[in-house]
Amino acid sequence: QVQLVESGGGLVQAGGSLRLSCAASGRTFRNYHMGWFRQAPGKEREFVAAISAAAISTRYSDSVKDRFTISRDNAKNTVYLQMNSLRAEDTANYYCAARPVGGSNWYAPPYDFWGQGTQVTVSS
Repeated sequence: QVQLVESGGGLVQAGGSLRLSCAASGRTFRNYHMGWFRQAPGKEREFVAAISAAAISTRYSDSVKDRFTISRDNAKNTVYLQMNSLRAEDTANYYCAARPVGGSNWYAPPYDFWGQGTQVTVSS
């Protein structure tokens, strides 16, 4: 099992920034690719960003590319999502998730472990 706890959400004005953190415990963090997803009210959960286990590769959705940056610190068992130039449409509950190394399409679901989420609200 991998336990994931997100933090850093909150209320921010459009154009502002937030940094989300996701602390992992349990199994060896460096054996997992990590992803961020989000879900807005009435919408399906969507992929936001992913980072490979050794932090060599990253992947972003088109809607956040060039605004969000995913990173990880394997020594601290933590993955981050730096969100800049926030827009009202970025308002959602943000979840981090972990999937073990192996298989093709390293960033694609399914992810095995999920956090409880942290709310991000962007006011326009």
